[in-house]
Amino acid sequence: MITPLIPPGIAMILYGSIANVSIGKLFVAGIGPGLLLCLAMMILVSMISKKRAYVPIRTEPLPKGELFKSFKQAFFPLCLPVIIIGGIRLGVFTPTEAGAVAIVYALVLGISYREMTLQGFVSAMKDTVVTTASIMLIVGAASSFAWILTRERIPQTLTEMMILVVHNKYVFLLIVNLFLLFVGMFIEGNAAMIVLVPLLAPIAAAFGIDEIQFAMVFIFNMSVGAITPPMGTLMFVTCGVTGCKIDRFIKEAVPFFIMLAICLLLLTFFPIFSTLFVNLLY
Repeated sequence: MITPLIPPGIAMILYGSIANVSIGKLFVAGIGPGLLLCLAMMILVSMISKKRAYVPIRTEPLPKGELFKSFKQAFFPLCLPVIIIGGIRLGVFTPTEAGAVAIVYALVLGISYREMTLQGFVSAMKDTVVTTASIMLIVGAASSFAWILTRERIPQTLTEMMILVVHNKYVFLLIVNLFLLFVGMFIEGNAAMIVLVPLLAPIAAAFGIDEIQFAMVFIFNMSVGAITPPMGTLMFVTCGVTGCKIDRFIKEAVPFFIMLAICLLLLTFFPIFSTLFVNLLY
């Protein structure tokens, strides 16, 4: 579930297209929440492992030079996000062009490491066509939906109503969090984004909430919703692949839900987690 927060996540591209927010800034902003979530999960897994006395897979230390050898082998693949973000930030290419550069770079690496075969390339192209077509259908539907909302002045009406009822931006964010978490239990994230971003983003702007922070909060909520019962898509996929029963998954996931809620509150009430890297690089 950390994938949507780490550039170049599709959720960021979709959100940026719908809300007319800089995709480059969203890519950079995702680093903060991504690191926060990664650190939180590492701490939680460590605590659970110690409590249950899990035996480590590897007890002996790494052989001398093994860490450096592994890093050297992974160096060029690790450069990919640096190239994407650095190229966008330095104005070498646009976010769209960054995707093309990333594809060429990954293709060259696949051939160089002898892991890319002709059959694998054809399969990847087919998957890319299907994924791209799906995204463009979503973007097209979102654009049409946003145009209808704007024409009918629905965002302005909702903004006026919300401001009359709620007078504090943090109360608004808390309400939005609860609402999005509820929606995420039943509706797939991209579909929810199409409907809700054109409605909620203008209200957030009226409350003076940073557009980057609100984007991160929104995407984080959708990520949590993907593993939340009763209809979390990632929950069903994970249980299907691993053979884990849904009831056992829910029981074991409770500590993770608590940690995710803590991370969400940090993103909500401390904008620096979302805007730190954007302010440093832009």
